[in-house]
Amino acid sequence: MTESETIEITHPPVAGSELDSLLGELERVRSYLAWKCGGLDAAGTRATLGPSTMSLGGLLKHLALVEDHTFSWTLRGRELGPPWDGVDFDADPDWEWRTAAEDTPEELMALWQAAVARSRAAVAQALAEGGLDQPARRSHWTETPSLRRLLLDMVEEYARHVGHADLIRESVDGLVGEDPPR
Repeated sequence: MTESETIEITHPPVAGSELDSLLGELERVRSYLAWKCGGLDAAGTRATLGPSTMSLGGLLKHLALVEDHTFSWTLRGRELGPPWDGVDFDADPDWEWRTAAEDTPEELMALWQAAVARSRAAVAQALAEGGLDQPARRSHWTETPSLRRLLLDMVEEYARHVGHADLIRESVDGLVGEDPPR
């Protein structure tokens, strides 16, 4: 994404179904992240705030991993592909955060966008097979989570990190607010 591209923030329906509300909210928080992380040069994606090492680039790479882990690995039972399949996360649990500084803004955005596309396809497939009650194929919990639970967890993950993105982006270039200028 470049500065000339505009991000449209999507909104969930005000009185929609459970499914439309869940998917709509997930798309809204994804669009907030795209806006807060878009249009930056490498220095902007590497900027940190205060004592934290968190960066906008790190957020993109982390959320790409979380998308793939949640919807490809957990929900669909698929093995993770590149770049995740070559990482020993036990030895380097912060790999995605640490290595984001080595990637260009374009690489980071493309990695995240590709993970989101895979997630959308995995969710659509699971919905077609069993709706929100569709059980995940893998779990680290004692019970197997449903697609509903995974969607709720993903909304929470994004909502927390969009708050981080707000603060970091404001420190980079003063960009604030909930919606891009029109």
